[in-house]
Amino acid sequence: MATMTFVKITPQQPPALQGTKSSLAKKIAPELDEFFQGLRKKVKIGVVGGSDYAKIAEQLGEGEEVIQKFDYVFAENGTVQYRDGKFVTKEAIQNYLGEELLQELINFCLSYMSDIRLPRKRGTFIEFRNGMLNVCPIGRSCSLAERLEFFQIDKTEKIRERFVAALQEEFAGKGLNCTRGGMISFDIYPEGWDKRYCLDILEKDGIKTIHFFGNETDPGGNDHEIFHDPRTIGYTVKSPEDTVRLCKELFLRE
Repeated sequence: MATMTFVKITPQQPPALQGTKSSLAKKIAPELDEFFQGLRKKVKIGVVGGSDYAKIAEQLGEGEEVIQKFDYVFAENGTVQYRDGKFVTKEAIQNYLGEELLQELINFCLSYMSDIRLPRKRGTFIEFRNGMLNVCPIGRSCSLAERLEFFQIDKTEKIRERFVAALQEEFAGKGLNCTRGGMISFDIYPEGWDKRYCLDILEKDGIKTIHFFGNETDPGGNDHEIFHDPRTIGYTVKSPEDTVRLCKELFLRE
């Protein structure tokens, strides 16, 4: 098969902001799961997310079940890759950046966050992943109510936007990039390690046509680069229903 549909994992959001596939801490809806398994009979299907594999599995299945349901699973922007139910390869950010730059980056983030005043802060402000650092000013262990509270504050005070601007100024010319994702955090990774990273393996596998569905496709969003890549046909969606509707129109016409 030379055509595939390629979707992204979307974190939990308020109803008006629902994304492409599923909600954080909720498994994929059975009807959505059934739809994608039916779609798989027509085209190859893949999923790409900024989260690590454990978080993707939490949303889409249990353990190794997820890599059996999708032809391709790309975690952490594709720096961790699974194909046809098997692990392929992974990259490590510390090997690429080196310990000196990595510690400068972490120290800057911790110092910057120490000056941010919020109604509340929780734990896990920097999550160290294989292909990126996930930075969260409120802390990833916040509750859903606290997550929503921060999201509303961030919309008006631009906490993440100003944080990213400070990073870009401090580390200009160091080969780093930042994109927001979800409601409470943003990712830092080497230039070129955005979601386009996963396209190389698809090219090598002879996939000629790639349809990508994402909700953070505007500049600064973590779908922007892959959405605009000439190797993909991009679609901006706001809900799982959008994704299903478009897939039906594209692949399941009688």
